[in-house]
Amino acid sequence: MEQKVTRTTGLSGSQSVDRALGLLSLVSYFGDQGGALSDIVEQSGLNKPTARRLLLALIRSGLLEQDPLTRRYYLGQEAYVLGTLATRRYGLLQISRDSLSFLSAKTQDTSFLSIQRDNYAVCLHREEGTYPIRTHALQAGFRHPLGVGAGSLAILATMDDDEIEAVLVANEPELLAEFPDLAPPQIRVDIATAREMGFALNPGRILANSWGIGLAIRFPDGRPAGALSIAAIDSRMQPPRQLELATLMRGEVRKIEARLAHLQPLNDRPDRPSTPIRTVEAGWSR
Repeated sequence: MEQKVTRTTGLSGSQSVDRALGLLSLVSYFGDQGGALSDIVEQSGLNKPTARRLLLALIRSGLLEQDPLTRRYYLGQEAYVLGTLATRRYGLLQISRDSLSFLSAKTQDTSFLSIQRDNYAVCLHREEGTYPIRTHALQAGFRHPLGVGAGSLAILATMDDDEIEAVLVANEPELLAEFPDLAPPQIRVDIATAREMGFALNPGRILANSWGIGLAIRFPDGRPAGALSIAAIDSRMQPPRQLELATLMRGEVRKIEARLAHLQPLNDRPDRPSTPIRTVEAGWSR
């Protein structure tokens, strides 16, 4: 996992704010495992005294906390409060819970909700199914480069081709190092297949026996809001069942998108140009 904190220019006060917020975002990527100071220093590019000073300031504000035993850093209570207050405007998880529960109950397999953060997809929620054999390739809080995993691929496939290329160029070193079966050429092929089929498919490219199917969720202006996905062992992901799962998921995506239309996120203000949407018969929006 690597997330650099951008060094900024300008007044020292502005730099401190920018760097502190960058550290806050960086710590969030460590999820439930928390971030060690050494990893935070390495990935932020800041020296240890500066990083420690900014981390202490974030702890005083309640945005971060430090485990007294492990000394690892985690998001704090105030971060939770701010996130809760933002839910009304950006509450994708809240309005998707019924759909996730329905999909896992109906299919007996595990369903997920993921969102985009920069060039990555982050799993917001994992809804367990009841089928006795489950896959554990994705957990809440896990972050993968866009294109890695069914939900992540579904988000990437909704983007314009120029955006996709920029993402793949940025992620190429990590893809080659961490996901040898998902180099950029393979992801381009998977995107073309997803657009043709109307859903994204991960045929065991991360773990051999763990397959996934994903569909993107869109804001009213066409931007990707996130993605639903379902994971199962390979024997439960044969082509006929892929179509069955895609149909179920497409119905839930429509419900979620209808609920999103009643929200007014900051980026949906009228002074922002909207992205035109073109649909294909298979149901994949472009």
